[in-house]
Amino acid sequence: MHGPRPTLEAVAAHAGVSRATVSRVVNGGAGVRKSLRDRVQASVAELGYVPNSAARSLVTRRTGAVAVVIAEPETRVFSDPFFAQQLRGISRELAACDTQLLLMLLEGRTDYDRIGRYLAGGHVDGALMFSLHRDDPLPSMANASGLPTVFGGRPGWPGAEDDPELLYVDTDNRGGARQAVEHLLQRGRRRIAVITGPLDQTSALDRLDGYLDALGLSEPDPALVAHGDFTAEGGERAMAELLDRSPGPDAVFAGNDLTATGALRTLRARGLRVPQDVAVVGYDDLEQAAWAEPALTTVRQDIQGMGRMMAELLLRRLELGGASGGERPAPVVTPAQLVVRASS
Repeated sequence: MHGPRPTLEAVAAHAGVSRATVSRVVNGGAGVRKSLRDRVQASVAELGYVPNSAARSLVTRRTGAVAVVIAEPETRVFSDPFFAQQLRGISRELAACDTQLLLMLLEGRTDYDRIGRYLAGGHVDGALMFSLHRDDPLPSMANASGLPTVFGGRPGWPGAEDDPELLYVDTDNRGGARQAVEHLLQRGRRRIAVITGPLDQTSALDRLDGYLDALGLSEPDPALVAHGDFTAEGGERAMAELLDRSPGPDAVFAGNDLTATGALRTLRARGLRVPQDVAVVGYDDLEQAAWAEPALTTVRQDIQGMGRMMAELLLRRLELGGASGGERPAPVVTPAQLVVRASS
């Protein structure tokens, strides 16, 4: 049978120090000699003392929690492996620093008020936000709350590029798309179509720009562009739309891997061979890309690593606080790499 929960006073008596010294040690305070700190920590471990989180918050002014806000409904978040990988990276980094993750999703416009009130209410120390769309109010809400915030993806709102305090993590979407289309050109493809992602997101815009860069165009050929939504169903519909035009494409660059798997499904249903009749390239290198039939050529981005870096940047900003010294964190753009498989 377990005894009563150890108190701060019990730790102080066991270690032979004052209650104030124990409080400073367990709450991360300064001004305690190493010998005393080691003695307190040994007593904490031996007695099994667990600090009271509410009391710790009063001392540290920190909640020990971070809000992760994804500007998508739960049906999208839980069906797209991209989000699972990014959350895995975030979760592992936060857990390693004894910080809790609070997940917030957006089902509709009314959720913005709820999220705004929560962020401004002092419940979390900072926020990570990603999958933002054009004119999304989340950045201004984060700014109004005063919370340190890191964004996933290149910010696209007015004035973002001129904000020296803005932190984000992204991949080289434009360069990755350029690699994909140059690969198709090298394979002799000449009617290369594109299925975009939602063009109110910077990742989709940057991938479209990379496609245009490789083809030396300023605007896409209307006969070779179809708009998707980063889902397999959207890829199916967009591929059917492209094939209904004449002449059809001999290759397609899809905005992401889910879109590409949808395109493969339509091509199969139409009796077209991949890559003999139509070559297909995706973007992300999700696990499903290697399982596709045929295995999908795609552009790899380190999704889990990007999530980890978002959390890392936020934790560094929290550690620095208002201090003027130390190296300030900066935005991160990770490289993208083409992975060639059977579909091209």
